[in-house]
Amino acid sequence: MGTRDMDYDLIVIGGGSGGLACAQRAAEYGARTLLVESARLGGTCVNVGCVPKKIMWNTAQVAAALHDAPDYGFDVSLARHDWSLIKRKRDAYVARLNDIYAANLEKRGVKLLRARGKLVAAQTVQVEGRNYTATHIVIATGGQPTIPDIPGAALGISSDGFFELNSPPAGVAIIGGGYIAVELAGIFSALGSHTTMVLRHDRLLRSFEPMLGENLMTTLRDEGVEIAINAVPASIQRQGLAAGQGSGPLEITTAGGRKLGPFDAVIWAVGRRANSAQLGCDALRILRDADGHIRTDKYQETNVTGIYAIGDVTGRAQLTPVAIAAGRRLSDRLFGGMKERLLDYENIPTVVFSHPPIGTVGLTETEARERYGADLKVYSTGFVPMYHSMTTRKPRTAMKLITTGSDERVVGIHVIGAGADEMMQGFAVAVRMGARKRDFDDTVAIHPSSAEELVTMR
Repeated sequence: MGTRDMDYDLIVIGGGSGGLACAQRAAEYGARTLLVESARLGGTCVNVGCVPKKIMWNTAQVAAALHDAPDYGFDVSLARHDWSLIKRKRDAYVARLNDIYAANLEKRGVKLLRARGKLVAAQTVQVEGRNYTATHIVIATGGQPTIPDIPGAALGISSDGFFELNSPPAGVAIIGGGYIAVELAGIFSALGSHTTMVLRHDRLLRSFEPMLGENLMTTLRDEGVEIAINAVPASIQRQGLAAGQGSGPLEITTAGGRKLGPFDAVIWAVGRRANSAQLGCDALRILRDADGHIRTDKYQETNVTGIYAIGDVTGRAQLTPVAIAAGRRLSDRLFGGMKERLLDYENIPTVVFSHPPIGTVGLTETEARERYGADLKVYSTGFVPMYHSMTTRKPRTAMKLITTGSDERVVGIHVIGAGADEMMQGFAVAVRMGARKRDFDDTVAIHPSSAEELVTMR
């Protein structure tokens, strides 16, 4: 069957950030494109991830500023925070984005089917009983939160469920120590919920530079967040259930028999799994790992010719801009004549919207030592930023610069502190371009700022 005998040049299964980017870029090159999505356009990021999370992070930032206002001489009286108001405004904003994505697809000539798609052959996708053929098929179905199989697990809610809350719980437990867990903890705590983090191990953000998790744990505890370490949940139950009461507060029992609680809500933030189980991967023998992530080569192609996967469903660097970049580069290669176009997964900058935020790019110190041995020089600093020179609370900023070789090429930058989220984008460009420590030293500092410390470290 020739290319023009196909219904489409490209079928994308999944209308999240990666799928949308891939489909729209392909259409811009003139490719006949079909996108299949059963849920709201925008995927995790727009609906239950980056976008609504950042709005809640901003809300928490305002709360922190109001807390600091008296230290700057303001007479502030604050009766309460209207959670339901910001939820309504946030949900309306997300709905507008959903509509904008649909309009953009129509403007670019991308056909949208609002249904589930399933692979039934190497070049065929079945949607509501009808088969559609394409020369190329992209799987961009993302992932979903993991809920462990323990007694009472369903009494908790996932990170998706966080966005359904109409009011803040007075007391909340967040199970997990990764970036989603710490982001939710900062939001809840700033907005008045008594917050407890429940960690399987003894530190936060275990996949990040250890300095970041250590400093964040100190700050969170200083802000009133309780952190239970080495606490593996074995069950969740309602207090008073034995007495016939089904609406009492929640209690967590750990594997060691510890009791944690009571809590008004428990949130699971223990990882995510790929949305690949119902796609027909096994029938086509598309290779997946134990967690369902679809395996691809450097060009995003699976082991089945003409079938590709991008974004969180691959399990690689599960970040929205990564999915977008992979999707666009794939369409550049397939339809734009850029035969070697691909995404380089090295030096991807990452921000954790904790309180305070974290920005990181490149290798951790441990990773750098594994790659370069003793040929490293590490610079670090810690300080109270000027903003907090006037405030009662004193969260610290910490930075680490990792270099290698006689010319001290910068291979890792890690920052926790106010402004880390915004400053990291520019420094990521420098790392990607191969900047040396002397390039940092020769750059005139912007004073007074926290960012200047990265170009003045000795």
